[in-house]
Amino acid sequence: MVEKFLEGKGALITGGASGFGRGAAYAFAERGADVAIIDINEELLEETAKKVADKTGQKVIPIVCDVSKSDQVEAMAKQAYQELENVYVLFNNAGIGVAYGKNIFRVKELDWDKIMAVNLKGQWLVAKSLWRKMKAQKFEPLSGKIICNASAAGLLLIPELPAYSITKVGVIALTKLLAKSLAPHITVNAVLPGFHITGIYLESEETVQTVLDDQNIKIPLGRIGNVNDVVDLVVYLASPASNYITGQCIPVGGGVCI
Repeated sequence: MVEKFLEGKGALITGGASGFGRGAAYAFAERGADVAIIDINEELLEETAKKVADKTGQKVIPIVCDVSKSDQVEAMAKQAYQELENVYVLFNNAGIGVAYGKNIFRVKELDWDKIMAVNLKGQWLVAKSLWRKMKAQKFEPLSGKIICNASAAGLLLIPELPAYSITKVGVIALTKLLAKSLAPHITVNAVLPGFHITGIYLESEETVQTVLDDQNIKIPLGRIGNVNDVVDLVVYLASPASNYITGQCIPVGGGVCI
């Protein structure tokens, strides 16, 4: 039986319509949370919200929002707190990828600005919009938890994914700064996915393997990752078992960051 340790608590997930966000939405709802899922893809967002609600019986609120736009983020945060009694868990997950293969000198300025705005600025804006109310919540021993989605690319620094890698270095730094700023009331940690079959890799194991081969990367545990490998860690970081962990950026990639 799944332990309902999020019963009476709200969870907000950016990039919640697909991939790790969708997986976390199911996992949090199964553990008793009411969930707000945030995404820019309205059609997929509505579909995911309905499926999660139907399967779990929990309240699931879909909110369309571009996390790189401060006005939309503020409106989203206001709506989330109107719909949910609280936001105990924030999974700061929204992000975009870029075409593999361009070195740092070939990245276009428009592409640079877009990925920085979504992957790094977006996580800052969302945390900035929620932290005051999260900190004021009357849960004990913590008033809330923030989980950021970084990447093993933020440690490995893949030359053919330069702008993406730099955004994830930034998320790692953001995580540590938020953890220092919000302690002792809110824990802030990051998951660093490795090579998983998700939308960034076109849901294709072959695409993942192409990148691994090109970078001469071997996964020590011998397989490409899946969504649940990351969601399991996200659930742990949302649970009471991780209450004494903050400021940590944890790779979950089968050993690629050894």
